[in-house]
Amino acid sequence: MEKMVLAAASYTEQKYFLEKEFQALPESIKEEVRTICVVLAQKLGCTFLMGFSEEGTLYFETVKREDDFDFDDIGAELEIKRLQREQKELLKALELWYAIYFTEEGEKVKAKLLKQAEENENMK
Repeated sequence: MEKMVLAAASYTEQKYFLEKEFQALPESIKEEVRTICVVLAQKLGCTFLMGFSEEGTLYFETVKREDDFDFDDIGAELEIKRLQREQKELLKALELWYAIYFTEEGEKVKAKLLKQAEENENMK
């Protein structure tokens, strides 16, 4: 398994993209992800990506134009750190959602919870 892109926004193209596998996210979460990507792409003047690593942790990536010698790598890192600090709960919830719906362990947990719920329903 390799990295999966969740969403991306491009400052130069003025476009936003949400990977189709993540369309099942609640609308409010999708809107927050869109806002994060678009705002950071505009603020940093680059393409900003959010995605999941093989381990299921969120990663953030900035892609600058080849001819953009003014891109502030340190400023970009500081903005990402600020995002991680200010949106800690949202980012943790996204990682949990990913773990449940896209990992083998998550499938096992989901199956166990569904089985327990079914057993509880049958006891009534």
